[in-house]
Amino acid sequence: QVLLVESGGGLVQAGGSLRLSCAASGSIFRINDMGWYRQAPGKQRELVAAITSGGNTNYADSVKGRFAISRDNAKNTVYLQMNSLKPEDTAVYYCYSETMSGLDFKTYDYWGQGTQVTVSS
Repeated sequence: QVLLVESGGGLVQAGGSLRLSCAASGSIFRINDMGWYRQAPGKQRELVAAITSGGNTNYADSVKGRFAISRDNAKNTVYLQMNSLKPEDTAVYYCYSETMSGLDFKTYDYWGQGTQVTVSS
């Protein structure tokens, strides 16, 4: 119904930067909130950043000041700019989109496939 495809992950040295992208496609009537979670080895999944349809943002304390979330509503795409990366940022990053389906007009949380971010020391 709605597909989220992520890109931009990879390997980077500490202090480097990466930009993640997540594009939604399919039967979309309206997208509300979008954002990013991450799952690090041996840790619980945590919310990294979120952005509302109006552009209001929220960040985990561990990434505030280093990461920036943005969105392009015309492209149904959310981005995560990650700067000053640290080894503890290593995780699989998952985007999500709170989306009203154009088929049944019900709102669902859709998830991307995940993209690996690895930060070496």
